[in-house]
Amino acid sequence: MDPRYPVGTFSMPTTITPALRQTAIEEIAVTPAKIRAATAGLSDSQLDTPYREGGWTVRQVVHHVADSHMNAYVRLRLALTETEPPIKAYQEADWARLEDAQHAPVEISLKLLEPLHERWVRLLRTVTPEQYARQVRHSEAGLKNVDWLLFLYAWHGPHHTAHITELRKQKGWN
Repeated sequence: MDPRYPVGTFSMPTTITPALRQTAIEEIAVTPAKIRAATAGLSDSQLDTPYREGGWTVRQVVHHVADSHMNAYVRLRLALTETEPPIKAYQEADWARLEDAQHAPVEISLKLLEPLHERWVRLLRTVTPEQYARQVRHSEAGLKNVDWLLFLYAWHGPHHTAHITELRKQKGWN
């Protein structure tokens, strides 16, 4: 298994059904609780352990998920209210090196994720089939639609949660 991708790399579904969308929305809904459970009981020393050689620390991973999911929520709102809005990639590695990502308590981002996901999921549950086709222009990925945003972030939470849970297994931090 590649430690960078413990749940595999992102792959957009070839056939999208309402049931598949609902499953993706539910995955986004449970992400905050899963990340909270994955980090439960970890000491500061454990939180400051990289999940892999050359990778981010657990603390940085948690703060990254909050950063990324805030961006995702805004991207969805832009997609639903504007015509092909530009959405900008950001320098994730540089964000992870900022002081707050390296040293702030993870509880800050864990608390932020809960209401953020509540709003995000509430909005996702109202998106119509026509709205899933609405497009955004991503600065690196090009023209994408709301379905892409949905499935990318339904993958993203489990992807980073698995970084933490796999490290816990490797280190015997049960």
